[in-house]
Amino acid sequence: MNSDALAAVVEYLEGLQDRLCEALQRADGAKRFGEDRWKHDQGGGGRTRVMSGADGLFERVGVNFSRVRGTKLPASASAHRPTLAGREFQAAGVSLVAHPRNPYVPTSHMNVRFLAVGLDSAAPQWWFGGGFDLTPYYPFRVDVVHWHETARRACAAFGPDTYSRCKHWCDEYFFLKHRGETRGVGGLFFDDLNEWDFDTCFAFMRSVGDHYLPAYLPIVERRRGHPYGERERGWQLHRRGRYVEFNLVYDRGTLFGLQSGGRVESILMSMPPLAAWHYDYVPLPGSAEAELLQSYLIARDWLGGG
Repeated sequence: MNSDALAAVVEYLEGLQDRLCEALQRADGAKRFGEDRWKHDQGGGGRTRVMSGADGLFERVGVNFSRVRGTKLPASASAHRPTLAGREFQAAGVSLVAHPRNPYVPTSHMNVRFLAVGLDSAAPQWWFGGGFDLTPYYPFRVDVVHWHETARRACAAFGPDTYSRCKHWCDEYFFLKHRGETRGVGGLFFDDLNEWDFDTCFAFMRSVGDHYLPAYLPIVERRRGHPYGERERGWQLHRRGRYVEFNLVYDRGTLFGLQSGGRVESILMSMPPLAAWHYDYVPLPGSAEAELLQSYLIARDWLGGG
């Protein structure tokens, strides 16, 4: 692994950001992405693209590319590697969060990233990470099955147990311990990936990144015209509060960005533009909202009938 390999990763990530923005802009149909280019004080920088407004499909969607250098590996990244604490690092990634306006269209998240320590040394160490997950506000089994079928296809060329491992990891990671519920219906999550050779790990990261749009856009098209009212909108804002709680309390990407001196506006672009916290809100028994809590915000085998 050398600087040429890092350049190939960066080239892929920049192209991925472009493709994601083009597709989501077409899906929105009314708005365009704005772009902020920024620099990191220790080297590198990024391109933050955000599309928001009252018209179109999305209330806010952000797609961020970053490539940064640092003189000291943040605690969120060195907690499992204490021997690397304080080492110089380079990190590159693309992160995406889409918050639709219609409550029947799920929120979605995707992230792929690369981290290297001691790249200029004789023995550099590197890892890939990423995944995608879905946060619906209303229960539609066909949507969730499609999401997981696409996730399984992303993993198919990398071993028979790769999907199940990354799916299980996603269920465990996107879990609000203080609430006792998952953030959504899961998907894929992987971190610290270097168990294969560099080319295979890189290919897996690309496969995850490339399968996000086929996983998400068919669900968007299926649900975007569904009528809704104040009740559904209120429930969506209530559930968005849970999304905020996870990102601020547990998300390692948020912690890494803040601890590494990243651009705060870019780090917090994942937050919904509006959210709500209702005291002790319990949905009506038998309602769609209750079904979401009871049958969807739990870890389950969506492709095996469970």
